[in-house]
Amino acid sequence: MIVFLNGQFVPEEQALLSVFDRGFLYGDGLFETLRVFNGRPFRWAQYLERLHRGAELLRLRLPFSAEELRLHADELIRRNQMPESVLRLSVSRGLGPRGYSIKETEQPSVVMSLHPAPVVDPRHPPQWRLLTSSLRVAANDPLATIKTCNKLPQILARAEAEEHGADEALLLNTDGEVVEAASSNLFWIEKGTLCTPPLEDGALPGITRALALELGPTLDLPTKEKSARPETLHQADGVFLTLSTLGIVEATSLDGKPLARSSWVARLQAAYQRTILEETS
Repeated sequence: MIVFLNGQFVPEEQALLSVFDRGFLYGDGLFETLRVFNGRPFRWAQYLERLHRGAELLRLRLPFSAEELRLHADELIRRNQMPESVLRLSVSRGLGPRGYSIKETEQPSVVMSLHPAPVVDPRHPPQWRLLTSSLRVAANDPLATIKTCNKLPQILARAEAEEHGADEALLLNTDGEVVEAASSNLFWIEKGTLCTPPLEDGALPGITRALALELGPTLDLPTKEKSARPETLHQADGVFLTLSTLGIVEATSLDGKPLARSSWVARLQAAYQRTILEETS
């Protein structure tokens, strides 16, 4: 595998960073994960816009422009001959003096790597069982709006879910409201309306989340951002998750109790696939 590292394309075994890189020491950095279809990064501009917002919030200087990164991403895809893949873009603050101060940290590290895309059979799309995590996330947390390299709450929540035989963890905020899942955004169908938690409750502004909100009205399915508690999901007509690697994934149970199934999920999945074809063919 060829990896992009700080302007160079190198074999993965030679793509090395210092043990003093702040991404390793403190999780001081950002990342984005997106799907590549037909050799094209899907919705690249939206992911880069979120990356730039994150860099501004973290006071982290990006050494490459969005245009330069896109050229490097295209070259990475070409060199690895992986037109169907998952692209991971990571930016750390790089080297600096010991401690939390960001003074004298002038050269961020930038890494892009490709990974095999998950195989999804459209006739049998994945279905996930959810478990409500014991961990809580903060509402109105500015760091929740970006993808930092510190994802310990999500990692521990997923581990908790897997230990109990579930596929994904449902995260609540400190007010007891549903927010998202460990690696995905949350949606439910309620009385003919597509609902999702508002960003202020602690949800990540996911790119696939935004696409689902775009697709709803095209199918005559109104959308609404609203706060809710876990019991709302048990009463909903259908529940699903959105994430860049798999798109739209139906949730079939929560805490061992079955969730209602809605035909809207399949219709949204089909609309999602049509959008991919339109934008990457």
